[in-house]
Amino acid sequence: MAKITFLGAGSTVFAHNVLGDCMSSPVLADSEIALYDIDGQRLKESEGILNAVNNGLGGKARIKCYLGVENRKEALRGADFVINAIQVGMYDPCTITDFEIPKKYGLRQTIADTLGIGGIMRGLRTIPVMADFARDMEEVCPNAWFLNYTNPMSILTGYMLRYTGVKTVGLCHSVQVCSEYLLKPLGLEDKIEGRKELIAGINHMGWLLDIKDKAGVDLYPEIRKRAAAKNAGEKHWDMVRYDYIDKLGYYCTESSEHNAEYNPFYIKHRYPELIERFNIPLDEYPRRCVSQAAKWAEKYEGLAAESSLPHKRSSEYASRIMEAMTTGVPYKIGGNVMNYGGLIENLPREACIEVPCMVDNAGVHGTYVGHLPVQLAAMNMTHVNVHLVTIEAAVTLKKEHIYHAAMLDPHTAAELSLDDIRSMVDELIEVHGDWMPKYK
Repeated sequence: MAKITFLGAGSTVFAHNVLGDCMSSPVLADSEIALYDIDGQRLKESEGILNAVNNGLGGKARIKCYLGVENRKEALRGADFVINAIQVGMYDPCTITDFEIPKKYGLRQTIADTLGIGGIMRGLRTIPVMADFARDMEEVCPNAWFLNYTNPMSILTGYMLRYTGVKTVGLCHSVQVCSEYLLKPLGLEDKIEGRKELIAGINHMGWLLDIKDKAGVDLYPEIRKRAAAKNAGEKHWDMVRYDYIDKLGYYCTESSEHNAEYNPFYIKHRYPELIERFNIPLDEYPRRCVSQAAKWAEKYEGLAAESSLPHKRSSEYASRIMEAMTTGVPYKIGGNVMNYGGLIENLPREACIEVPCMVDNAGVHGTYVGHLPVQLAAMNMTHVNVHLVTIEAAVTLKKEHIYHAAMLDPHTAAELSLDDIRSMVDELIEVHGDWMPKYK
């Protein structure tokens, strides 16, 4: 019987899907599940919903809640697996701050949790909490695996792997659905079953390097033709990534609303018509936060005392990883690991990369990819630069490195002067206050 600790159990999507998947697993169904959060109401809601899911799946899991920092160590004690889905500062006040202050400087964002000034700030206020998690884990569950779902994925996972002794892998749900989400809208549904693919790069910008149907026929020529035709027609939800196919030659893992803010190409003060042309949803993440929280609360309010909820196993990797580590039966994932050994040869070894990994009872093993096409490695490096400097800022507590990270961010640099970048960073640090450590 495994013990699974979920940090940030008030997280709506991940708590339901990941823990529901564990309860659905013949290997993990009887696990002890420790739910930890610092928000009592969100923890109560998650407990009710997950108990209902457990009831619907036979009630084999044992669920226990732990509220507040003072109970965190007990939540972790003896854990085999620790799932991380925290959001430090929540929607209010920190996400609001990450969006509203940059707006004053003319800097608009869509999601702001991975790169850009929003991703940098989120990383800087999250790393100290992750460091506390690591210290507790090293004391009370030193052999546990830390499965990180929190963004900014590359910054946080890279920090854990470089500066703590915790066994860590970063997980995202964009890799396993990438090619299916590409093929269906292009009318290539019949090519999904049995397809062969290779995806590698960094989190939220992993590249679909190769895709063939079950007979071994390269699908990219037809994909490129159909994607160009679709982008020339009516607006749709994935126009930025289709433009990547046209301009860079390849599709990438994460959504168009994310990728719109990862580069200097689409959200431009001087060319506002690009927002409309590429159907870019500015301020999308704040809307999403409010909507998801409301749906979670509504679902909880609708539960009766002995309610049960159905659950269909999702595409999330976490439960499959736990099964593979428990049974020793290998399972392939797209995981975020360090580039030690040059798994991607034209990215630095200090980069946190996303590559195919094999998982078994010996752990997570990243596989060798080789060289990315040069233009794709260059796109990734614009992110890796920000990742490495943000981690340096968190480790050294030098404010100058926060300036440097923001200066190197492609979208921020394209829109603002160096003086405005420094002023914006100063204002963000001041308004975030105690949510961030004190910088020298």
